[in-house]
Amino acid sequence: MGFFSNILAKLGIGKDDTTVPATPTVTPTATPAAPTTPAAPTPIEVVDVVAQLEQRAATNPQKLNWRTSIVDLLKLLDIDSSLTARKALATELNCPAGLMEDSAKMNIWLHKTVLARIAANGGNVPKELLD
Repeated sequence: MGFFSNILAKLGIGKDDTTVPATPTVTPTATPAAPTTPAAPTPIEVVDVVAQLEQRAATNPQKLNWRTSIVDLLKLLDIDSSLTARKALATELNCPAGLMEDSAKMNIWLHKTVLARIAANGGNVPKELLD
């Protein structure tokens, strides 16, 4: 499991994807099968990320600002927020090399990217946090 997958799991996003559907057994028939219409795609379940993080922040003894800080966001999710861990996450998410050399710039990029990817995976993230 990758670093970002751990973030999604902590938020309860994509947890139903762990079961692999069984492949149906096809038996050959003498007559051609009638064409079937494909099943409708299953909609992504939207997870209220803001409510979860606000609830975690309210019960956390530290004053953590997950809306602007990747370190605080990771702390709220009980995930390693060290520079080494953040660099590993940035590498996993393909952070530009130039930003990796400056931890402040990397953190800003990482925060925006993590929130955008959470939203892309079914997390309800406010638009103002994605701009």
